[in-house]
Amino acid sequence: MQEKKYKLDLEVQYADTRLEKELTEAMLQRWVEVALLGPAELTIRLVDAEEGQTLNRTYRGKDYATNVLTFAYNEGEELGEDDATQADIILCTDVLLREAQEQNKTVEEHAAHLVVHGVLHAQGYDHEHDEEADEMEQFERDILEVLGYPDPYAD
Repeated sequence: MQEKKYKLDLEVQYADTRLEKELTEAMLQRWVEVALLGPAELTIRLVDAEEGQTLNRTYRGKDYATNVLTFAYNEGEELGEDDATQADIILCTDVLLREAQEQNKTVEEHAAHLVVHGVLHAQGYDHEHDEEADEMEQFERDILEVLGYPDPYAD
């Protein structure tokens, strides 16, 4: 897998500041850049469980906090070579911390995976069907390997 640099406008918001020092803007930007397939305008927002649950309930009809939510604003549109993917990626700090512990991963490893997962969703990848899920998971593995992280799906 070869890295290619695309134009990136990234805003990072720490609504929940608990991981602000551990997950720096520079780290988040690096993870996003490696997962990009074209130009992008993205916001990554770290939130607590209350905000995460509210967003998931309001926009997905699911009344619980989840690890990552992606709001892709030009989903389904045919983007030209210079058109930017536009999305908000929400990471729920409480869920991220709990899952990292349960899965015996570092917070950094798990956060990198969730960011890559969210960026791929923003660019049209999905995992609703087995074939799509297999393709997306393999792409995640490849990207995380480039970033120096272990396979997130390994048992």
